[in-house]
Amino acid sequence: MSNNIDLLLVTPPSRLQVYQQLSNDFAAVEPPVWSGLIAEFIRNNEYSVAMLDSEAQGLTHEETAKKILDIGALLTVFVIYGQQPSASSQCLPGGSMVAELVRENSDLLTMIMGTHASALPERTLKEEPYTFVAQGEGPDTVLGLIKVLKSGSRSRMNEVPGLWYMENDSVQSNPMAVNIKDLDSALPRQALDLLDMTKYKAHNWHCFDDLSSRSNYASLQTSLGCPYKCSFCCINAPFGGASIRYWGADNVIKQIDEMVTQYGVKNIKVPDEMFVLNAKHVMDICDAVIDRGYDLNFWAYARIDTVKDDFLEKLKKAGFNWLGIGIESGSDHVRDGVEKGRFGLSEISKTIKKIQSHGIYVGANYIFGLPDDTMESMQETLDLSLDLNTEWANFYCAMAYPGSPLYQMALEKEWATPDSSGGPGWIGYSQHAYESMPLPTNSLSYTDVLDFRDQAFNEYFNNPSYSDMMKAKFGQKVVDHIDEMLSLKLERKHRTKD
Repeated sequence: MSNNIDLLLVTPPSRLQVYQQLSNDFAAVEPPVWSGLIAEFIRNNEYSVAMLDSEAQGLTHEETAKKILDIGALLTVFVIYGQQPSASSQCLPGGSMVAELVRENSDLLTMIMGTHASALPERTLKEEPYTFVAQGEGPDTVLGLIKVLKSGSRSRMNEVPGLWYMENDSVQSNPMAVNIKDLDSALPRQALDLLDMTKYKAHNWHCFDDLSSRSNYASLQTSLGCPYKCSFCCINAPFGGASIRYWGADNVIKQIDEMVTQYGVKNIKVPDEMFVLNAKHVMDICDAVIDRGYDLNFWAYARIDTVKDDFLEKLKKAGFNWLGIGIESGSDHVRDGVEKGRFGLSEISKTIKKIQSHGIYVGANYIFGLPDDTMESMQETLDLSLDLNTEWANFYCAMAYPGSPLYQMALEKEWATPDSSGGPGWIGYSQHAYESMPLPTNSLSYTDVLDFRDQAFNEYFNNPSYSDMMKAKFGQKVVDHIDEMLSLKLERKHRTKD
């Protein structure tokens, strides 16, 4: 081994465990945005960087560990996020399995960063096989540690912001780094040149207009954080609280130029927790894309109460063909209980129809098993989804993700969570995993909630009204594709007979 590489950024394998059979042809394979941003940040500070995306390369845990050992970087950082903002915890087991193999076969220095690590830094340091834990958004922590390691003076560990480490069997921690203010200067682009961009593919629904184009795919962050405080969300754990910062439109369009001209990208995910929010930000980016004349297929997140009439025409013209909308529940009472806006069913219906009237497709998000849910209120949510009949729908179970207010509530109320004694561990936070373990409610067991969710998914996508709409909009090929997806039944541990 040699330390010719200062930093290796690793995306460990977790797709099969997280998504079961859906991982093969239906789930996305996404470029690791945070790894790409940090790689460029470190490179701009004149240190050498490599990236290892085991998900994209289809590597096993053992193969990933071997590559890490072969590279022998000064510092190996496991970047544990996921395909949606709350997916960090479910990806942790894959990373820890690789890190344990590395630890067993070398003395390489490893670090973990991501939403989960920021939410539970001390526990992560004590329980998981990493040398260091980064709390916070990460770039300055990684850079600071590399500088200390290159200097050879371990006594300066206390200078590295956001760093958690062991010293003489005692946990040590430093205050978090100040969040980066000037994103354009500090994090100007993703180091896409360190990745094989042919390995990535979009979600199936993102490309219903052209399923054959899924491989022309990239992901582009235009803001960090979120100003809202929904109780079920942990997105702001790395940022120290609710807030939002933006990249400028000039920077965003420069990144899009690179994706389109150098890598042939057509389909772009905007993983911002809330893209459709700031009017100037949205309009400036849309205007820049329209001026280029690109024929792109974007999707991004919005809220019922952030979708304005003057946004929609411009969004569609720029190629924002999909908006992900967090509806969550069909019950006003349940939505109020998780601080999900002050909008009613009439406003939800009007807004969805307004979006669709502009030729924009809707991916609606629903949650079953929120704290105030009953079987009746969950049925209200399913009924609402069937009535709205959007082009795509995600059905989730309520999870007390580490870093969310709901996690603290679960601890205080002593509710069983996946990481409780006797639970399946962090993989239980996956919505689609065999070991999935959502929260119970005041009147329902977690298995009640999970069974309802799986039945709701099948009822929605088997609904004749949905099939008729999809055939009219996208053709028989997409209907057949959805039927193929429905033939893959998720296995659940509590339903498995001995």
